[in-house]
Amino acid sequence: MGTSSADFQILLKSLSATLESEGLKAVVAMPAKSGVTVRPDPPLPKALSGRLEARGIDGLWTHQAEALAAVRRGESVAVSTGTASGKSMCFNLPAIEQILADRRSRALYLYPTKALAQDQLRALRGFGLTEVLPATYDGDTPGDERASVRKYANIVLTNPDMLHYGILRSHTRWATFFANLKFVVIDEGHVFKGVFGSHVGCILRRLRRIARHYGADPVFILTSATIPNPAGLAERLVGLPFTQVTDDGAPRGERVFAFWNPPFTDEATATRASANWESARLMATFANREIKTITFAKSRRAAELVAKYSKTMVASAETENRITAYRAGYLASERRGIEQRLFSGELVGVAATSALELGIDIGGLDAVVMNGFPGTVAQVWQQAGRAGRSNDASVAVLVGRDDPLDQYYVTHPEFLLNKPFEMALVDTQNPNILRSHLACAAWEKPIAPEDVSAFFGEQALAQAQQMAGAGLLALRKTKGVVRYHYRGDTEPGDLDLRSMGATYSIVEMETGALLGTVDGGKAFSQIHPGAVYLHQGENWEVEQLDLANHVALVKPVRGQFFTQSRETSDIRVLETLERKRVGRAEFFLGRVEVTNRVVAFARRDIASGETTAVVDLDLPETKLTTVAVWYTVDDLVVRKARLSAADLPGSLHAAEHAAIGMLPLFAMADRWDIGGVSTAFSADTNLPTVFIYDGYPGGAGIAARGYAEAAEHQSATLEAVSRCPCERGCPSCIQSPKCGNGNEPLDKAGAIRLLATILGSDGS
Repeated sequence: MGTSSADFQILLKSLSATLESEGLKAVVAMPAKSGVTVRPDPPLPKALSGRLEARGIDGLWTHQAEALAAVRRGESVAVSTGTASGKSMCFNLPAIEQILADRRSRALYLYPTKALAQDQLRALRGFGLTEVLPATYDGDTPGDERASVRKYANIVLTNPDMLHYGILRSHTRWATFFANLKFVVIDEGHVFKGVFGSHVGCILRRLRRIARHYGADPVFILTSATIPNPAGLAERLVGLPFTQVTDDGAPRGERVFAFWNPPFTDEATATRASANWESARLMATFANREIKTITFAKSRRAAELVAKYSKTMVASAETENRITAYRAGYLASERRGIEQRLFSGELVGVAATSALELGIDIGGLDAVVMNGFPGTVAQVWQQAGRAGRSNDASVAVLVGRDDPLDQYYVTHPEFLLNKPFEMALVDTQNPNILRSHLACAAWEKPIAPEDVSAFFGEQALAQAQQMAGAGLLALRKTKGVVRYHYRGDTEPGDLDLRSMGATYSIVEMETGALLGTVDGGKAFSQIHPGAVYLHQGENWEVEQLDLANHVALVKPVRGQFFTQSRETSDIRVLETLERKRVGRAEFFLGRVEVTNRVVAFARRDIASGETTAVVDLDLPETKLTTVAVWYTVDDLVVRKARLSAADLPGSLHAAEHAAIGMLPLFAMADRWDIGGVSTAFSADTNLPTVFIYDGYPGGAGIAARGYAEAAEHQSATLEAVSRCPCERGCPSCIQSPKCGNGNEPLDKAGAIRLLATILGSDGS
């Protein structure tokens, strides 16, 4: 007999009672939901239905049957239902049915990660049908096996990177596969958003074009965690109409949803205990009772620290050995080993980044601890759904960090539980990304102007014309047909789909062992010389950062401290796209160039957070051309807000930080995807200005959402800062964990007066 909903509530209340303040803020019991099954009409092939019946499946959940019926009608389908609702059946059943009817048929399954593809490979093999020949084709596939996959596999599981680098660019080797391609599956579709989604959308359009060249017109099936616009997301990614399936017919066990605030360590300054520590306390409490738990953390460092702290809190050495961290940057062998230990039940606690958030089957978990709001409401439910994947009761606990958005949700639990899911933002018309993929498309097969528009959108033709003017493409007429040909000096396609620069390897100096990797866009801030890198609970100090070879050499280091980089930012307006008035301020949307430079780092004590040293750095600057929303305030606003010249910089800076912290309320984004600059005088606007920009080249749609909902966004920002109980500002309202200036200067009272004056809520 497992832990019941009542047992979870008693345990949380008992733990909270041991604290002097805060702890359990709210607890909500969610009832179980029964599943609804139907029989497909017409029935599935006997070979397939027999395999399902052997597993005890004698009917389909209603959403599975609805998706199957739509696919049978030749419609592309977008399925968005809850975690563990059996979404994979929505594409496995029609794909297998088609293969049983025609052995020449092919299907392509696209996953955001290799691990997910491996997991689905096991599931496909589990059907035990000799006619179904699945295989993965990714960077781990041995060279001598790749020809066999191309020739014999009728379900190929891959990822966007390999589709771009290894399949589309070599499409002539895949001619038979493309000629018989019936289905393209896009699993975990909600992951394909922002810049990554923009790349994937362009790759899918290239895929459609190549398939059409070989005579195929495949049906697309996209599955996603619950989002409000699955068909809209799918249509923007693929460029085709989709039928939407969102009525979840699967059952769900009882769930307890709890909100936990770290206790105050100093109420006068509103200083709280570390969210890492409280998350570790919760996981250790569950682990001591054999309640299998996963704790999701916002960063690699946080995942490592939660696992490390939790090990010190459990009751026995045996339990300590059954707790570990899991994150991106580990070697593949490390990750596969942890996944297997988790699946087998050997592990009782895992502290993980979002790398384990997706639908890998990791066995029966009982509890989820979220170490901070994960960034979107959709992610909250995705993470919470990793526990209780059968009919058993489960618990999900959201631990509030010192962050404006976290504190807003912990003190407004009903807002989170009732809030609609955010829209998944993707822009396949991002000029920087679009140009790269037009070059790839022209190199793969010269492309007619009408096909540029048909596959890549109306804006693409203007981009192709500009590329022709710059000599990257050439418009040539061959046999009466005009097409764009690629004219670059080197083969196109060297794209980084997921990060902002080349990946850096982290190598132990003494042995040469590879410890992990870091995306190039984060290298200067995370693995600069002198930075502390945490790996499986051990501290490593970066001795040398080799910029030419993208390698960080590290050595073990003792001491309970961590490092935090400091950087300078400058911003220049390139083009104003839109403008409007909100209250007493002018708001703008446009293109900007941001120049960043990591200039120093602070060494800080883990226990107290005190800065013990600041060390200067000499690293190259980086430039980012992106999209920003900004607002200006004139002298009248400054006077009405009673801000002196000395008050203004800190007030603007505090308002900027708070606005960045609240923007994820309005866009499917994380505050780490967003940057900001505030200045008492901008050379571009000639006024005091606050800029908030997308942290990706070309933009990702986040700033645009901030502009569209500027009044609501700034109102929520004012409320969050005003309600915070601290006197002069804290991480829960105006301090930022990523501030390049060490959170100086900041003026909470000035920010409140400024925002109230802008919004007209100052009484004047």
